[in-house]
Amino acid sequence: MPAGDCPTVGVMSGAVQIVILNGVGSVGKSSTARALQQICARPFLHVAMDAFLDMLPEAMFGHADGMIFETLEDDGKPSVAIRIGPVMDTAMRGMRRAIAAMAAQGASLIVDDVILDPADEADYRALLSGFETRFVGLLAPLEVLEARELARGDRTIGLARWQYGRVHAGRVYDLELDTAATTPERNAVMIRDAFGL
Repeated sequence: MPAGDCPTVGVMSGAVQIVILNGVGSVGKSSTARALQQICARPFLHVAMDAFLDMLPEAMFGHADGMIFETLEDDGKPSVAIRIGPVMDTAMRGMRRAIAAMAAQGASLIVDDVILDPADEADYRALLSGFETRFVGLLAPLEVLEARELARGDRTIGLARWQYGRVHAGRVYDLELDTAATTPERNAVMIRDAFGL
């Protein structure tokens, strides 16, 4: 067998399926992804945007080449804008291409991302056009997202407020779910059943 070639695992055979979960931070993407992994008929790998953020050198956070958080005020509350530089952009473009490369090897994937730019969605659609790709919007009211953001203790307060009007603007989804009304486990069941996973 030539170097680099690996046999496709039997349970991974058949059409590759990709589910992209898009939503504001703290909406429940990762918990929904993990719940979905547990109930699908085939193994799905979970690709998290946060894992790619963790690849950045610490010095890139707060640096114009990486990612800058700018605190603004919106209705008397903090709203933290994200400014992305070339290093961060490279990491995110690389993530989308890594997803396409994994799918090309036969891996079905659940991706959790925060898609802010229509060009990024277009990039996903172009790269994954040869696969059975579904876009799922995870939504919740702003007050719910802000309460979760505060309760988590590991998020910059104000990110949800800034992302709220941007993440879903102009997006067309195959499925939309209100995570304030359901649990991650129930969301997973609805995704599985909607797409025959």
